[in-house]
Amino acid sequence: MTARGELSLPVQRRDFVPVLLVPLVALIALPLIGSPSTWVTLTVAGLAMGMIIFIVASGLTLVFGLMDVLNFGHGAFITVGAYAAGALAPLLASSLRADSMLLNLLAMLALIGLAMAVTAVLGYAFERVIIMPVYGQHLKQILVTVGGLIVAEQLIIAVYGPVQIALPVPTAFRGSVIIGDVAIERYRLIAVVIGLVIFAAMLLILNRTRIGLLIRAGVENGEMVEALGYHIRRLFVGVFMAGSALAGLGGVMWGFYREALTPGMGMDVMVLVFIVVVIGGLGSVGGCFIGALLVAVTANYTGFLAPKLALGSNILLMALILLWRSRGLYPVAKR
Repeated sequence: MTARGELSLPVQRRDFVPVLLVPLVALIALPLIGSPSTWVTLTVAGLAMGMIIFIVASGLTLVFGLMDVLNFGHGAFITVGAYAAGALAPLLASSLRADSMLLNLLAMLALIGLAMAVTAVLGYAFERVIIMPVYGQHLKQILVTVGGLIVAEQLIIAVYGPVQIALPVPTAFRGSVIIGDVAIERYRLIAVVIGLVIFAAMLLILNRTRIGLLIRAGVENGEMVEALGYHIRRLFVGVFMAGSALAGLGGVMWGFYREALTPGMGMDVMVLVFIVVVIGGLGSVGGCFIGALLVAVTANYTGFLAPKLALGSNILLMALILLWRSRGLYPVAKR
């Protein structure tokens, strides 16, 4: 209540503590690693891996946060997107191997565009046929989407066989940038830039655009949005297609990161994705971003300092975060 008797809105305090976790982990790791150049290399590699994981996980957290859909079939879109790029790569081999950065970039964008288009269309069919009948039924969502993931993986094996397919990084993006004693791989820098662009775009669309406002309003009160003349179901289908397209983009980035494609790559990545989503807070885009970076840099530092503990570091990290904040770093209020 103000001095004039008018009601004042409560001021929402911003929680910056989770943002400090990544630099805190990095500072703790510095004296343990010893060599500053090695520390910088590991940190940049961790940030690049974290950005790729964020791109993959952002689609899942978007779908769950806005549509309340537990899509365990998200891994299928990762694999399909990567294989769509792998199918087009031989046709663009001359551009990918050229010494021109422009040709390399255009070819890479073409692969990403195809992957996102294919997975967006697949996402539309997946939502219409598989997801739509089980809205609001989480147990059934888990069962049918896991089944969809298994079917997709087996179809890829039937078409390509259970073999590994090479997906080399374009020539201009190979090698490292040398700064003093520090060597930073060019592709990792590109991954960091793409991840930051995706994060900024998601925040801008959800918080600063009309369509973002309609989507968030539809989540809170779909009947009201329908009464205003908007087709909330179409908006949600668009969200699912966008989440699927982001999975396809993440699949291409992950394929270039490993320089190889395998039928089970989507299922392998999903373990990390769900750890990130849980750490960040179910449905939180900002939490997903911080969680992805935290998971990646922790795994990198642990892999260097104690390789035998690297596999379990992510599980331990998740346990510690949930003991501190049981709903994740930035939980969505309605969860």
